[in-house]
Amino acid sequence: MNTKKKIDRTNLSKNSPRRHDPYAEREAGNYEHPLPSREFILQTMTEQGVPLSVEELYRLLAIHDEECEIFNRRLNAMERDGQIIRNRKGALCIAEKLHLISGTVQGHADGFGFLVPDDKERAGGVDLFLSPKEMSQVMHGDRVMVRQAGLDRRGRPEAKIVEVLERKTTRLVGRIMRGNGFSIVAAEDKRVNQDVLIPYHLDMKAKDGQVVMVELTDQPSPYAKPMGKVVEILGNYADAGMEIEIALRKHQLPYEFSAAALHQAESYSRQVQEKDWKGRIDMRDLPLITIDGETARDFDDAVYCEPQGKGWRLVVAIADVSHYVKPGDALDKDAYERGNSVYFPRRVIPMLPEALSNGLCSLNPHVDRLCMVCDMQVDAFGNVKRYQFFPSVMLSKARMTYTKVYDMLINPQGETAKEHAWLMPHVQHLYALYQVMVKARAKRGAIEFDSSETMMIFNDNGKIERIEAVVRNEAHRIIEECMLAANVCASDFLKGHEHPALYRIHEGPTPEKLEALRTFMGEFGFGVGGGDSPHAKDYGKLLEQFRGRPDEQLLQTVLLRSMQQAVYSPDNIGHFGLAYESYTHFTSPIRRYPDLLIHRAIKAVLHGEKYKAGDWQELGQHCSITERRADDATRDVEAWLKCYYMQDKIGEEFDGTVAGVTSFGLFVALDGVYVEGLLHVTELGNDYFNYDKARHEMAGERTGVRYRLGDRLRVKISRVDLETSKIDFVLAAPLAASGAVADVVSKVVQAGRSSKTQAGRSVSDNATPIATGRKPRPAGQKAGSRKVASKKTSGKKTPTKSAPAKSAPTKSKSSRKKPASQARKSTRK
Repeated sequence: MNTKKKIDRTNLSKNSPRRHDPYAEREAGNYEHPLPSREFILQTMTEQGVPLSVEELYRLLAIHDEECEIFNRRLNAMERDGQIIRNRKGALCIAEKLHLISGTVQGHADGFGFLVPDDKERAGGVDLFLSPKEMSQVMHGDRVMVRQAGLDRRGRPEAKIVEVLERKTTRLVGRIMRGNGFSIVAAEDKRVNQDVLIPYHLDMKAKDGQVVMVELTDQPSPYAKPMGKVVEILGNYADAGMEIEIALRKHQLPYEFSAAALHQAESYSRQVQEKDWKGRIDMRDLPLITIDGETARDFDDAVYCEPQGKGWRLVVAIADVSHYVKPGDALDKDAYERGNSVYFPRRVIPMLPEALSNGLCSLNPHVDRLCMVCDMQVDAFGNVKRYQFFPSVMLSKARMTYTKVYDMLINPQGETAKEHAWLMPHVQHLYALYQVMVKARAKRGAIEFDSSETMMIFNDNGKIERIEAVVRNEAHRIIEECMLAANVCASDFLKGHEHPALYRIHEGPTPEKLEALRTFMGEFGFGVGGGDSPHAKDYGKLLEQFRGRPDEQLLQTVLLRSMQQAVYSPDNIGHFGLAYESYTHFTSPIRRYPDLLIHRAIKAVLHGEKYKAGDWQELGQHCSITERRADDATRDVEAWLKCYYMQDKIGEEFDGTVAGVTSFGLFVALDGVYVEGLLHVTELGNDYFNYDKARHEMAGERTGVRYRLGDRLRVKISRVDLETSKIDFVLAAPLAASGAVADVVSKVVQAGRSSKTQAGRSVSDNATPIATGRKPRPAGQKAGSRKVASKKTSGKKTPTKSAPAKSAPTKSKSSRKKPASQARKSTRK
């Protein structure tokens, strides 16, 4: 029998010290049983001026017995976030008062690391260097509390770890190497630079070199290596699909649904039930159609357009996922954990079980489906004048592809147009609407980059056969404009009703990036307008000036890299790139959790209610993280597949374009095969090369030879490393080096090659080119260590001679950092 007293809410509101909580209203709006806010907890601790026990906080904040458990969870969360810390006696202290800084550990393959502070201002606006000694007690991703410890030998702020707040790595994937009495597992994630020791009786008798999943039994400490046990043998590294299995585990992507979620999904009928039609508008007679890629299986959206007066009526119907996935149920918990679907080559990890994602929620043709509709009136100038949201039931009249719709537009008398003759007027209406909407887009000042996307073609054995460019056509752009319009309406609707929401925000360039952009553009005679706060229109004007220039791609790339990454946030600051004052994601609830939240919020407003999702700030951070996690995982898989594809091309020569310039070399994108690799600085010639970050170039100090973004080069493939997913090039010939004539460059390159000593050679200099397979490294060897790693310098001068300048490791996420030249593959923004 529960003897705990019930909470007297009336008494609480009148006499509790919590009535002074300035954020009480916010907490009540977010939680059914509100607690003291974090701010009020910190305020109370500050007023007391001494460390407090948990029991003392109970008394000071009038925490009742029934609230103790959830209040303790809040304290634990505050401790994880570095707001408070427990002293040796177990009392709680405010971390800021102790001059401690909390943050996340970012490991490096060479053994050192950095602390990324939660509050960068407290750390002077920079990340803090963690020496290999400090890194020996933590792993990449761990949350720690540190104390600043002056400067390291290179003048960088350094930190010492005071406390590990949260261990993030409990499992990892890697390759096993059997030794005497124990085995060693080297993590696939090279940021985890410690080998895990596995006792023989816990290695599941895995064979040497196999890929395994390890569960840590002992975390690292200053005195001991991490230990673990093998819990799964995945197979050999070259097995078909192994790259995806590794990426799933390396990036901790949920890939198996809970039994409860699967049971819930299977419990629904395969067909929409008439009882679910209640309160919905029947739009089954409206000729809505879906337009997607050839391989798409989950159809979120359907569209319809018709002339209306001097303008248009645009109907965007979106799958009503929120009808089936309710807050807090098993499906919702799994969807939240995933955050989004992940699209690998040949495989999809859906956010929802296939019974929903490809079945009951997907707007498949010729079947009834529940949907949320955004019905818009668009004027003759492409501006949405009125809109309304309502739940509906629809029936898609056709499953069309971008290729077919585009063929109908450019060849109205062709076979595709004849086959879908009844649909032709609707397609033409959509195209006519698109033409006026794209003019409105230009007038608004939205930035329109020419992005290049690729698609991998596989053979029957699951190996990549070729890589092809994906060309965006007018059909892609029609759907994009329709989705943008619906997303803007959703954002405007929630903003107008003052309902909390997750906005898709995109900030303008940082002051540092803006200054670098102006410096670079000034070299070409271009100015960036807008002063300290440029508008998207200022970027758009620059893009128009680039059109048709031989260096258009170079200038566009630099412009793109000056921008920040779009994220989810409840704080609406607008979308810089799209030039919207307010924007959100509404159109893809099958594959994006933020869209599902927006659907729930819209429904709540329609019913005169308020959707209490919890902490919207935390939701935004979580969804932004899962999005980046998916991007990183797909990038890893594509990089490995490209390496596998290029294995048999070692020694071949290709023309290419410099796609990235770093202090350690040039990244070159090859023509035709759509693959990038590194031309290391040691391959550029017998000279000291000065790296100019603002100008995106490397210049030879003695010869004056310059290599910059956009230069054309001819390179030879010298090395393909499957273990690190890296490709190395050597210079065959410059096609368009900007600093000197080709014959001077050629002489410098040849002189550099002839004068190199063995001590100064990179792994790319081997006389016999090799393709390195995935192999576990020997005990004691650092993850990702290579000869070139010891030759990098962080200063402006990068020597290519045999006696490298000695310096501490430079801060870099990877010694072979890939340039941000690959846009995410999505038509629907």
